[in-house]
Amino acid sequence: MIEQSPPPLPPLREVIAKHDLGARKSLGQHFLLDLNLTGRIARCAGDLGIGTVIEVGPGPGGLTRALLENGAAHVVAIERDARCLAALAEIAAAYPGRLEVVEGDALKTDMAKIGEAPRRVVANLPYNISTPLVVNWLKNIDAYARLVLMFQKEVADRLAAKPGTKAYGRLSVMTQWLCRVQVEFNVDRRAFTPPPKVTSTVVSLIPHGAPLAPAGFDAMERVVAAAFNQRRKMLRQSLKGLGDPAMMADAAGVPPTARAEELTVEQFAAMARALSA
Repeated sequence: MIEQSPPPLPPLREVIAKHDLGARKSLGQHFLLDLNLTGRIARCAGDLGIGTVIEVGPGPGGLTRALLENGAAHVVAIERDARCLAALAEIAAAYPGRLEVVEGDALKTDMAKIGEAPRRVVANLPYNISTPLVVNWLKNIDAYARLVLMFQKEVADRLAAKPGTKAYGRLSVMTQWLCRVQVEFNVDRRAFTPPPKVTSTVVSLIPHGAPLAPAGFDAMERVVAAAFNQRRKMLRQSLKGLGDPAMMADAAGVPPTARAEELTVEQFAAMARALSA
């Protein structure tokens, strides 16, 4: 890990005032200014001294600073809001050669090709695009060593939910099929500027290396989506549009009267294999 004494950067509140960086609701911006919390998030990502750290939506750069202060050798920060670029450029100047700022939309960026492996994504995600971003990362999960992400607590609960619980759904199955979900800690809404209406949670997604059970991604996605689109209906009804529900249920070892929320990740994978076959 690179040892680096913190450079003389101004406090984040001064940076926000200097560059007129009032948070924009349309971009889902809530800036985290507590340096103890940003440092804690950075440390969840492990050894940052090798490979590439990708940050989404750095804003004024609070978490960006923490990543660099915790030894990140190469940070690529993807920022859609052009107002933030000048503030991020000041951080890049303080850490020569270690911070690359990319102006762009994270949803349209192929992060699996950014920088050198091992790649880690560390981000205080804009809440309005957090779920589609996660789904995009899952499609190329082999490209990443770890994802350390801040979500609203409701989404974090869905990621970690177990079968038979109210929060268990499409996101739970697809994520747990490919990753170990590790809930790190909650962040009080008052830690942000402006405060969101909900508590936030930092979650680590650690790729399994191989899926929990074999299945094609597209087939898995289709089965899970169909099953949970009508989650209170039995499989014989919810899977009707995909083919033979009884055949798929039999492949998973469950009756066609079962409901999506009752099935394990492995059982969904068995139905996806049956669909492909």
